[in-house]
Amino acid sequence: MTFPTPSPADWRGLAEKALKDRPLESLVHLDADGLAVRPLYAAATVIEPLFAPRPSDAEGRAWDVRTLVEGDDPGAVNAAVLADLEGGAASVLLRGAVLADSEPLAQALEGVALELAAVGLDAGLDGPGAANALAVAAKGSPRAKLMFHLDPLSAFAEAGAAPRAIDDHLMLAANTAARHAGAYPEASFFLAGGRVVHEAGGSIGQELGFVAANAAALIRAAMAAGMTAEAALGGTVLGVAVDQEYFDSLAKVRALRLMWRTIGKAFGVETPAVIEARSSRRMLSARDPWPNLLRLTAAGFAGAVGGADAVVLDGLSRANGRSDAFARRQARNTQAVLMEESHLGRVDDPAAGSWFLDARTRDLAEAGWAEFQRIEGEGGLVIALRTGDIQDRVAAARAEREAALASGTSHLIGVTKFVDPDPRPAPFEADAESPRRGDGDACDPLIPIRFAAPFETQAWEAAR
Repeated sequence: MTFPTPSPADWRGLAEKALKDRPLESLVHLDADGLAVRPLYAAATVIEPLFAPRPSDAEGRAWDVRTLVEGDDPGAVNAAVLADLEGGAASVLLRGAVLADSEPLAQALEGVALELAAVGLDAGLDGPGAANALAVAAKGSPRAKLMFHLDPLSAFAEAGAAPRAIDDHLMLAANTAARHAGAYPEASFFLAGGRVVHEAGGSIGQELGFVAANAAALIRAAMAAGMTAEAALGGTVLGVAVDQEYFDSLAKVRALRLMWRTIGKAFGVETPAVIEARSSRRMLSARDPWPNLLRLTAAGFAGAVGGADAVVLDGLSRANGRSDAFARRQARNTQAVLMEESHLGRVDDPAAGSWFLDARTRDLAEAGWAEFQRIEGEGGLVIALRTGDIQDRVAAARAEREAALASGTSHLIGVTKFVDPDPRPAPFEADAESPRRGDGDACDPLIPIRFAAPFETQAWEAAR
């Protein structure tokens, strides 16, 4: 038995009937990048098919389940790292005072086989020192899978200050990478991140443009430090955020892969993109943390289906403080279910062939590229941060989203709609304060926000 295939004209007639007095154009809306999202995509839309899969699986898995362990005590961090690896994580990101020197870092990594489990750093402007400590802890093993994740420009953008000129920090990162490249051929050196834009309320196009500009700055610095273009591109990981808006998030990851191809061609080297997708913190709720499990699941889905090489999910209580063992276990198990039970990695680029997702991927790639060209035209990422041009554009996108939430045209489930009047707390660990980074350089900071915060303040005050 065959069913008739409705035409766009058939759909239009039914839509007009359902809308009554509203025009059909009312179903089209513009996002923060000014991109039109249409109500119907079909063959008549003339969408060019795209295929943007991750290049290969991670040690027999569809993607790398990466855990974030934050801590200051080496013994506690070591216990957490071993528990996460035994519990299903394939690699680890470390953040906290354990990165300050090789001795506490070596204690934190005791019992970890660095040739099997990749270990990365989230050290901000202290990245070169932490990279040196990790290199010492790895004891010169050429097969150690180290991820130095040097990303001074994101750290500068968030902090709004640096101990020395940010150009010096950039070159220090590049020289550090060049110094360790020979000893650790399996290592990656740079994280060209864009999450700082996302967490400050920026649009997808702005985040993608920041990633591309960050990557270009890091690669140029690496080549100036003596690395080849091939080594610089091959040692760069691209970092983006994924949130509960899973269609846009997965299209963002696919778009970044398209942009990387163009960047590689510009440097004369074609290497596959390596993308680390980390869950958004601006989407999290502090007052009622349990719905964050659903948000984090959606973010993990987006990273997996979008083709991220590694996915990092925060704990459900991360809006209140560092994730404890329970929260990290939930984050790991979420990815295990997505991978082992939902089999999301069984198909290469499952979004390919969807008229909507292919169109959205192309639109976001073009918006990201336009933002990248805008930043380059402003003199590059460093100058654009110092002048505040990027910050102004991010502020405009953030204000637009905040206005939509305040007016009720957009909602946060569990925060602005379907609010639990008696939420239950979730355990967390105290977060460490970020020290001021000095007066060597400065810019307007891209301060992380949470869209739920103003509504939660109102709810807490009403409950008193």
